[in-house]
Amino acid sequence: MSTLDYRTAGESHGAAMLAIIEGLPSDLPIDMDALNAELRRRQGGYGRGGRQKIEKDAAEILTGIRAGKTIGSPLVLQVRNRDHRIDDAPVINRPRPGHADFAGALKYQTDDCRNILERASARETAARVAAGGVAKQLLSAFGVEVVGYVVRIGAAATEIDESLNAEALRAARDGNEAYCPNDAAAAAMIDAIKQAKKDKDTLGGVVEVRVFGMPPGVGSCMRWQDRLDARLMGAVGSIQAFKGVEIGMGFGVAERPGSQVHDEMDFDAAQSGSAALGFSRRTNRAGGLEGGMTNGMPIVVRGVMKPISTLLRGLDSVNLATLKAERSDYERSDICAVPAASIVAEHVVALEVARSMREKFGGDALADMKASYEHYLGAIRARMHAARG
Repeated sequence: MSTLDYRTAGESHGAAMLAIIEGLPSDLPIDMDALNAELRRRQGGYGRGGRQKIEKDAAEILTGIRAGKTIGSPLVLQVRNRDHRIDDAPVINRPRPGHADFAGALKYQTDDCRNILERASARETAARVAAGGVAKQLLSAFGVEVVGYVVRIGAAATEIDESLNAEALRAARDGNEAYCPNDAAAAAMIDAIKQAKKDKDTLGGVVEVRVFGMPPGVGSCMRWQDRLDARLMGAVGSIQAFKGVEIGMGFGVAERPGSQVHDEMDFDAAQSGSAALGFSRRTNRAGGLEGGMTNGMPIVVRGVMKPISTLLRGLDSVNLATLKAERSDYERSDICAVPAASIVAEHVVALEVARSMREKFGGDALADMKASYEHYLGAIRARMHAARG
C-alpha cells in the first residue's frame, strides 16, 4: 500500500487524542524525542491560554512499530489529555458567534453545544501535529524540510527574505515567542496581543509554510483530486479558524500582468546533481507549484486565521434552550493562537507533501521508496545528458 492517509479521533476533554496513520513504508525510524518536541512547540507561542499550563503533550505509539522502526502496518499515536473531564464539563446553551457551536447544535439536534465543541475544538490539532511529525521524519529521509512561521498578527506584519534556507528560517523563528522570523515584527505582534488581552478581545493573523528540497514533478495534473496545490489548500484550510489560503503570490496575481507573475527559468549543468536537477527560477511567485505539480522551487503556502471566537467579554447570542437573547458562554481559551497555528500548518503541509511523495515513489519498505526516488532523478538526468549531446 503506497497511499499515505491519516485520521484523528478524540475529544477536547476526553481521555486522549489519537492519530491513525496508514501507508507508511516499513523500516522508517521514528524519533520520539523529535516528535514530542513538535508537540511542545504547538503548545507554545505568545497568547496561549490556561489549558496549555495543564497539558504536557507527549505522544505514545500504540501500534505499527517494532524496535523503533515502522513495520508497514497502521501506526497509531496517542496524546493523553490531563484535563479529562468530558462527562463533568458544564452544559453550554449559548453558542459563540464564529464557533461551530450553533451550526453543530442544530445539525445534531441538541441545545447543548458541549457535544459539538468537544470535537470542533483546536485540541484536535495535537493529533494532527503528532501525525505530521511522523510525515516530517519520512520527508527528511529524502532531504525535504518543512518550516512554518508567523508573518502577521493583527496589524503587525513582516516580509520574508527569499534567500533564507530552512535552517536560517527555523533559527530565526525559534528566537521569539511569536514564532516570527523577524524579531522586530515579533515584538510588535506580542504588543498587539497584550493590548487585545486588555481589551478582552482576540486576534488573528497569517502563517506561512515553506517546503525545501522537493524534486519537480510530484503531484499531478491528470485528476483534480491529485493536484498538490489543491490538496495543500484543503489541508491548511481545514485547520480550525482558518478562513483563507494562498500559494506563492496568491491573490496578488490578480493585480499584475503575466510578465510580472510567471517565473522565468535558468539551467546550470553544474547543479544537475541537486533535487531540482539544475533548473532554477529567477523568482518564486508560483510558490513552487505549477499545474498541480512541484517545479523544484520551494513550496510556499500561506493561511489566514481569524480571531478566536471565545472572547472574555462575550458576544450577543441566543440561549438555545430558552431562545432568549444572552451573551455567549465563555470556554477557557487563548487570546491569540496564531503562533501555535503556524506549527499546525507546518505539519498538515508535511502530511500532504508526504502523501504525494508516497504516491509518486511507492514501495513497501523505505529502501524501495528511496530506490524509486533515485531512479526517477537518474532517468531525468540521463535524458538531459542525451539532450546536451
